[in-house]
Amino acid sequence: MRLLQVVILSIILACSQAKPHPGDFFKKPIFKDFYGVIHADIKDGDAGDPLILTPLIQQNRIKEAQEASEVVLDDFMGVKSYAGYLTVDEAYGSNLFFWFFPSESNWDTDPVILWLQGGPGAPSEFGIFDENGPFYFALDGQLTLRNTSWTKSHSVVYFDQPAGTGFSFTNGGYARNQTKVGDDLYNGLYQFFQLFPNLQSNDFFITGESYGGKYVPATAHAIHRRNPNDEMKINLKGIAIGNGFVHPEYQLRYAEYLYQHGFVDGNTKKQLEDTENKAVEQIKQKNWKAAAELLNVDLDNIGDNIDIPSIYNYLYLVTPVDVDTYMDAFLAREDVRRALHVGNTVYNDGNVYDNLSQDIPKSITPWLSELLNHYRVLVYNGQTDIIVAYPMTVEYVKNLNYSSAEEYKTATRRTWKYGEDVAGYVKSAGNLTEVMVRNAGHMVPTDQPEWALDLITRFVKNDL
Repeated sequence: MRLLQVVILSIILACSQAKPHPGDFFKKPIFKDFYGVIHADIKDGDAGDPLILTPLIQQNRIKEAQEASEVVLDDFMGVKSYAGYLTVDEAYGSNLFFWFFPSESNWDTDPVILWLQGGPGAPSEFGIFDENGPFYFALDGQLTLRNTSWTKSHSVVYFDQPAGTGFSFTNGGYARNQTKVGDDLYNGLYQFFQLFPNLQSNDFFITGESYGGKYVPATAHAIHRRNPNDEMKINLKGIAIGNGFVHPEYQLRYAEYLYQHGFVDGNTKKQLEDTENKAVEQIKQKNWKAAAELLNVDLDNIGDNIDIPSIYNYLYLVTPVDVDTYMDAFLAREDVRRALHVGNTVYNDGNVYDNLSQDIPKSITPWLSELLNHYRVLVYNGQTDIIVAYPMTVEYVKNLNYSSAEEYKTATRRTWKYGEDVAGYVKSAGNLTEVMVRNAGHMVPTDQPEWALDLITRFVKNDL
């Protein structure tokens, strides 16, 4: 058992799948297993070659590239979309897969949202089918239209990233740090806006969840750093992080949280505190591998001492429905792969985690603090998530170093309502908006889809 993979992969890859016994989460790569492991490789037939759009974009054959990337399949019930590959690192043959859904209202003027899944190594198809995309799998496995899709009034693009995640592929150009993650995504986004020039002046927001709590700031920081020197400017207005793994030193302090919620007794609390203190010391010394190993020990101990269906939403009374089987079978179909222009590409994620494993204990708050001085930032967290618990999120948020940091500490917390329902609580200061979403766990759009849509819509409109 590899300690690094045993721990954290399943913490922050968030999906609606839970395992039969909670301790099992901690005996496997935790972040990865929460989303589930998809083996959507083609089994019958030949889906052809992947559609790499970069040469057409470089030759300014934009209309031809748009037509080639259009997704046409009866299963998608007339929903307009585009998909294909963008080369982000020629030296390694790194190509990121994207799937783009224009706004159902007015895509020439509506805001553009980028959605990033967590991991490391979770494909964004989970976001499409299980959270905020136009479709979901019903209990019988039938693909069904979602009435709370974020595409109602936003154009949404989903990327499988970093390279090697999902349908994206590379010949050894795996990201080993967030600088590489951000630069590759910047290269992909730059081409995306060249492919759809009508979107270049639209407001652009980067969103994501779980380990995406690092990807989102990394991508925004790359845009902030590279925009001034590039001819085309990406019109970044803000970022949104949901249940994001951002600052391990604060967010992996489980002992007190579990004790206060009655999940562990005083003896176990002390054991967890001892391990967590050692992990923090290793983080401070930048001994990343040792820190990750200690976090694994900590999570193993938690798994041995709790007995609930899901550590990603402690209100679940039964194990949530497993949608992974439906996704697996659907994305393995020859006609689906042809429609998405992915060809016979191997669907994978393991190498991505292996290469980013020592990134897990690192904080991305310096970049997040810098971004807060220039862009609007939404940090939201489900109330009932254990693995990225709300109180620990608040701890890192109140320690961010930006121009309105002191204002946040004294700001008044407000009620956020959806109709007559109290959906959550909001606290704002300067460019920062921090929200706790009631009765939601790790995947807020899955647990509270109407509230999540209202939240992102109001944030984009600057109306929270």
